[in-house]
Amino acid sequence: MKKLLIITLFSTIGFSQNNPNSGYWQQHVDYKMDVDMNVKNYQYKGHQELVYTNHSPDTLKKVYYHLYPNAFQPGSAMDVRLQTIADPDKRMVRSFKKGNEDVTESRISTLQPNEIGYLKISNFTQNGKPASTKVVGTVMEVELNEPILPHQKTTFVLDFDGQVPLQVRRSGRNSEEGVALSMTQWYPKMAEYDFEGWHADPYIGREFHGVWGNFDVKITLDKEYTIGGTGYLQNKNEIGHGYQDKSVEVKLPKKAKTLTWHFVAPNVHDFAWGADNEYLHDMVLGPNNVELHFFYKNKKENIENWKKLQPKTVELLAFFNKAVGEYPYKQYSIVQGGDGGMEYAMCTLITGNRSYGSLVGVTAHEFAHSWFQHILASNESKHEWMDEGFTSFISDLAMEQVLPSKTKDGEEVNPFEGAYQGYRYLAKSGKEQPLSTHADRYDFNMTYGIGAYSKGEIFLSQLGYVIGVENLMKTLKRYYNDYKFTHPTPNDIKRTAEKVSGANLDWYLVDWTQTTNTIDYGIKNVSEENNMSKVTLERIGRMPMPIDLLVVYEDGTQDTFYIPNTLMRWEKPNPFPIERTVLEGWDWAYPTFSFTTKKGIKAIVIDPSGLMADVDLNNNTWEKK
Repeated sequence: MKKLLIITLFSTIGFSQNNPNSGYWQQHVDYKMDVDMNVKNYQYKGHQELVYTNHSPDTLKKVYYHLYPNAFQPGSAMDVRLQTIADPDKRMVRSFKKGNEDVTESRISTLQPNEIGYLKISNFTQNGKPASTKVVGTVMEVELNEPILPHQKTTFVLDFDGQVPLQVRRSGRNSEEGVALSMTQWYPKMAEYDFEGWHADPYIGREFHGVWGNFDVKITLDKEYTIGGTGYLQNKNEIGHGYQDKSVEVKLPKKAKTLTWHFVAPNVHDFAWGADNEYLHDMVLGPNNVELHFFYKNKKENIENWKKLQPKTVELLAFFNKAVGEYPYKQYSIVQGGDGGMEYAMCTLITGNRSYGSLVGVTAHEFAHSWFQHILASNESKHEWMDEGFTSFISDLAMEQVLPSKTKDGEEVNPFEGAYQGYRYLAKSGKEQPLSTHADRYDFNMTYGIGAYSKGEIFLSQLGYVIGVENLMKTLKRYYNDYKFTHPTPNDIKRTAEKVSGANLDWYLVDWTQTTNTIDYGIKNVSEENNMSKVTLERIGRMPMPIDLLVVYEDGTQDTFYIPNTLMRWEKPNPFPIERTVLEGWDWAYPTFSFTTKKGIKAIVIDPSGLMADVDLNNNTWEKK
């Protein structure tokens, strides 16, 4: 793997686009920002210079910026969505009794003028000349004063005034745990333009999509505050706060009331930070000398858990490096803040008043996002399952290694069992929507959550059933190596799996992600005649699968059978320690499939691995009575 070259950021060479798809291109941005934060009224002023490189074959006459803080205002699209969706996010509402009536109230709807979030843009220019801007909710539309031709650059300059909202969702001030500043999605951010066009989605509480680039950010605020977040601190021996080299004694000017922190971040598509005047800051070295930084409130009851978290984070980094690919940056920060856990470039913001197991679990999940969202930057607004699902898959595997589950009988634990249970509930609820649904457009938060996380996770775990676990893990490594620092699509993970295994998998991608077709196979009949046994299976669900079958004979011996799915034009390697029999393929058009054995049968099990997401397990086993 090519090592990321950390330089004093702004090279004219541009940005490596190593995506193997013929004709692939992606846009590039270079941000330079100076920000002054007032920690008394939570308002900030900033100046932004953005060099935009148009790598597309298109001439651009408009661009779009995200102004995410504008969502935290009464009457915003996010506020209205909270008031109209059947199951609003509990973190974003208040529930109480009004007379005999149960009332749910959007927390955004009651924000006062000094509590709302906003970004106000002024002095916008393109190449030194004013350009026309129009703000619509959380998006600013810009009519360019001159088109950006293919493979040309332009420079945008603007000033912005912001206010940090009371913490409602992800970003904000004064969280329930007392963290002063969770500065996420806080700056005017260029929207993504790709082969599908512009992705200028309004912000209503879901996920993000961003343009790859370099950031040079200076943040000025009260000298008592410690900052943790994206990037590399350039003036650490002037700032101190736990960043300084061991041999350096930092002496801050006594009369100075503020410090200016200077961060650079190469090859990222976001920049986030948290700040508080009570942060403790620890740093430990992980594999490849990656600095792992920990920022957490100085609360006696939490310190022990945060200290114990640190060696586990080292283990997590080692696991992800081995299972997926090497982490390319030289720092990662775990920052107490936000409203749960959310991933950002080189950092995560998580709530910190947790049990030890919960703290390790949320860190495992958010850290894993670095590989699947901040290095493999799929469009998680359109393909949320690729990020949340793949992250859940690898973090569940990691957790089973760093904090193994304990069972009374000592049986091996299926780390994905929770995902299968969640998916089966959703499939039977009547509320499921295809994973191709835009993240903002799900009818229920429950449908989005189980779909993106659980069904997305099963896409991979079940792919291990379809092509073999060894091929699956090879697929993940090749996918990461081929598509890192680009914007892969669902077809890219499918094609990678096909190249690794040799199987045809279009049917799998289509049925699992673009439909709500379910898998349901059953043992329809077992009959005996002339010392022979005839087994008849049936396909009840719409989605086809290959079938692994375990047969236990009356004499105590066992056989395994494999029934290929003819759509694959391929047979997976034998996953069992005993020899198997490969039967003829089962074509999707045929509702039943029969075969015979030369012995009397005692019991049959469809998919003894448990990795096939059959929605009805009651008909997957048969036992002679």
